[in-house]
This record gives sequence, structure tokens and C-alpha cells, in this order.
Amino acid sequence: MAEPQPPAAKRKAAFERALETWIFRSRWLLAPFYLGLILALGGLLVVFGAEVVHEISAIAGMGAQDAIVMALSFIDLSLTANLLLIVIFSGYENFVSKIDTGEHEDRPDWMGAIDFADLKMKLIASIIAISAIALLRSFMKLSEGDGPNDRTLAWMVGLHLTFLASGLFLALMELISSRSRER
Repeated sequence: MAEPQPPAAKRKAAFERALETWIFRSRWLLAPFYLGLILALGGLLVVFGAEVVHEISAIAGMGAQDAIVMALSFIDLSLTANLLLIVIFSGYENFVSKIDTGEHEDRPDWMGAIDFADLKMKLIASIIAISAIALLRSFMKLSEGDGPNDRTLAWMVGLHLTFLASGLFLALMELISSRSRER
């Protein structure tokens, strides 16, 4: 039979439970961040719509390279929107609350399956892809004499290589971490 706790231990236990309850509830402070990301997603949609209207109105006079640059711009915005959606869904589910969609047929398979490590990898992969598209777009504009100057281009290449190195290091760290968890 358990011995009764002294009053000080009961107070500590009550204080500890209350503190842990507030710490657990504090996760809801993240919800406004996800609402802000939803607004950013809406903003990207507005920018995408304006870009479509602008590019499509000039499509008859485009050459092949202009069409490729247009497509790359659309892909760039799409990848950024996808990245936002992944961060919103997985961040909310990992840190705030599970999203109850019931048995909705359109629920993405990855929802609820992306943990923080997966989210980091998807984030860096998306950043690398976005950077690569921006770099490719700049190189495409160079042939038209419309691209960035050498210094700007060097910075873009340097940043892209930095993103690549960061991605490789994150992947390596995750590999090492997963192997140590298996033991």
C-alpha cells in the first residue's frame, strides 16, 4: 500500500501538473502562425493569377526561351505554394493538433505521416528546387542580354551551393541519427 504523501509533495505534484498542463496548452500559440501561412498562400495565389494574366496576354509574341522562363516562373510559384501547404499541414499536425478529415477521399496520403525530420528534408529540398529554378531562369535571361550582372549571378550560384551543402548535411545528420536510433 502506498504511503500518503506529505502536504509539500502534494503541492509540488499539483504545481507540476498545472505547469505541464499550461506547457501542453501553449502549443495553441502556434495556431496564428499557421493562419498567417494560409494568408501567405492566398497571397501567392493572387500573385500567380496576376502572373498568368500578364504572361498569357503576351504569349503570342513569345519565343521559346520566353515560354520556358514563363513556365519556370509558374513552377517556382507552384513549388512555393506546395511548400507552404506541407508546412501548414505537417507543422499543425506535429505541433498543435491532429486534423480530423474523417474518411475524406482527398486527404493526402502523407498527412499525419510527416514528422519533424521529414519536414526539414522536404523544406530544404523545396528551397533547393526553388533556388535552382531561379538560377535557371537567370541563365535563360542571360542569353537575351537581360539577365543579372556577374556579381549577382555569382551570389545566386553561391547561395544555391550553400543550400545544396545544407541539404546534404541535413540528410547526413538524419541518416546518422536514424542509424543510432535503430541500435
